[in-house]
Amino acid sequence: MESYFPQVPRIAYEGAKSKNPFSFRFYNPDEIIAGKPMREHLRFSLAYWHGMCAGGNDPFGRATMDRSYGASDPMQIARNKAHAAMELMDKLQLDFFCFHDRDIAPEGATLQETNARLDEIGQLLKELSAEHNKRVLWGTANLFDNPRYMHGAGTSCDADVFAFAAAQIKKALELTVMLGGQGYVFWGGREGYETLLNTDMALEQDNMARLMHMAVDYARSIGFKGDFYIEPKPKEPTKHQYDFDASTVLAFLRKYGLDKDFKLNIEANHATLAGHTFQHELCVARINGALGSIDANRGDEQLGWDTDQFPTNVYDTTLCMLEVLRAGGFTNGGLNFDAKLRRASWQGEDLFHALISGMDGFALGLRMALRVLEDGRLDAFVRERYQSFTTGIGADIVAGKTNLQQLEAYALQKGEVAPRQSGRQEYLENILNDILFG
Repeated sequence: MESYFPQVPRIAYEGAKSKNPFSFRFYNPDEIIAGKPMREHLRFSLAYWHGMCAGGNDPFGRATMDRSYGASDPMQIARNKAHAAMELMDKLQLDFFCFHDRDIAPEGATLQETNARLDEIGQLLKELSAEHNKRVLWGTANLFDNPRYMHGAGTSCDADVFAFAAAQIKKALELTVMLGGQGYVFWGGREGYETLLNTDMALEQDNMARLMHMAVDYARSIGFKGDFYIEPKPKEPTKHQYDFDASTVLAFLRKYGLDKDFKLNIEANHATLAGHTFQHELCVARINGALGSIDANRGDEQLGWDTDQFPTNVYDTTLCMLEVLRAGGFTNGGLNFDAKLRRASWQGEDLFHALISGMDGFALGLRMALRVLEDGRLDAFVRERYQSFTTGIGADIVAGKTNLQQLEAYALQKGEVAPRQSGRQEYLENILNDILFG
């Protein structure tokens, strides 16, 4: 079998003191941590689009990376790409991959030709996945790249485009089920608007909900038992996207009765674009029982677009895994590396260095998050801060035993009140540093 990355060995765990660039320093996949192997805590996934397809293009320049995999015919590129993906995942001990339909097979001249191409590559991926023991974390449809979606897909002003998007989703769901996928994602890449001067927002959102209900009904009818996800993002490519952040998406799901089937796929870089921290978005999803899966990357606060860099910030990975552990861990979701190489990192081995850095970054974050929980000081401080709601009038408030008249009487009797305790943010940040680096 041809090797697409002959210069790269299989990546093994060698420990924190290793100087071997092709080794894991913190990710030891079969090490038992908190009762289960590290690989089950993290459930790492290759993002097919950035990992196997992205060529380093940006708005100002052409591709810098060869993603032809030794072929020139588009379908042969797709076949070779599937074999290369399996080699990459084998060498990195990655158990999962995620895909858009257009990542795995090129679009044809007609919908029939496109579907036939997807059938062929889907069958190849099914065979290769069984051979290499790989699984699909989630699938999705690319409803943003083709010019037909310039006005959106599920929110298009054109019913024919809406119908085409529905057909594309149907096929993507069939592929996801065929490949044993555990989730299906809706990312509203063009589900939004530039100006209200030409937009019927109510109809667009109603139609998006109609499309999602259809997807759920069809997927369940063909045996899909996994989770549906919406991935929040506030802007780019559209000015006002309907899935702005976790809170906005939750309101949408509840309004349209979709909250029983849908959870959230939270991406770090999208949190940055929304003006939130990664931990904030994860926490909003968690406390609402909607934390499903995570796109593991990072953004650049000095740049106003989706830079999709590989996650190496240990504070971010620690606080992320703290939310995952507090949620009870992943069920069907995982950590998908929706991250791409920098344009100047064009050699094949650069992708391995990037994924090693991300996997080690999150493995270290998992270790540190467990250390935070075992240390207990941060949780103890939070419990103490809200202790007044566990007894007396506070307990009555929580139990729903009070009304405004009773609380007014209590306040009149109590007289002037003042906060009992400082927030001590600086003290707590110092504790976090002590736990991580002490």
